[in-house]
Amino acid sequence: MGFCKNHPDRQTQYYCQKHGYYLCESCLKCNDPQIYCKYRTSCIIYFITEKSDEPLDTAVQSTSEKHEREEANE
Repeated sequence: MGFCKNHPDRQTQYYCQKHGYYLCESCLKCNDPQIYCKYRTSCIIYFITEKSDEPLDTAVQSTSEKHEREEANE
């Protein structure tokens, strides 16, 4: 976990490997969706913001709940 680059008071788990910074839920957006990124296939930020048909708040909540269920099953 780290702190959002735009909101240093907010702790977050969303890390951009390409650019090397964290983003909170308010800032969550792929900055270069059209440019090649070697991390894209495993990028939660890209998946949530670009590939989801759900509104961002719902997508983030759904992804967080899924992650929590997977951790509970381990």
